[in-house]
Amino acid sequence: MGSAGSSDQHIPWPASFPAAPSGLKRRTAASESCNRPNLRQASTLIAVGLTIAAAGFAGRYALQAMKQVEPQVKQALQSLPKSAFSGYYRGGFDPKMTKREAALILGVSPTANKGKIREAHRRIMLLNHPDKGM
Repeated sequence: MGSAGSSDQHIPWPASFPAAPSGLKRRTAASESCNRPNLRQASTLIAVGLTIAAAGFAGRYALQAMKQVEPQVKQALQSLPKSAFSGYYRGGFDPKMTKREAALILGVSPTANKGKIREAHRRIMLLNHPDKGM
C-alpha cells in the first residue's frame, strides 16, 4: 500500500470531462485532417484572394488611365484619313448585274472609261486578295 508504484493507488479523473456519447468513432489525427483545411489549402486561398485583389486594382488603374487618354485617342482617330470604301454600296442587287451596280461597287461613275474601270477593279482585287500582306 505504501509504495509509489503499487497498483492499489487510484488517481480519480476530474468530473469536468463529459462522457463520450455512444456510437461515435474515435478520432485520430488522420481523420481530422480531412475535416479542417490544411496549410496548403489556406495558402492557396490566400494566393487566390491576392490575385483577385491585384486584378481589381490593375483594372481600376487601367480605367483611370483610359479616362485621361481618351481625348487624345479620339483626336488621333479623327485625324486618320477616311477609307476609300467607307461608303460602300449598301443597296440590294438585281438578279442580273447592271452597269450601274458595277459602277457603284467599283466606286466609279457609270460613264467611266475602260482604264478607270480596270484601275478600280485592280484596286479592289488587291485589297481583297487572301495573300495580302504576305
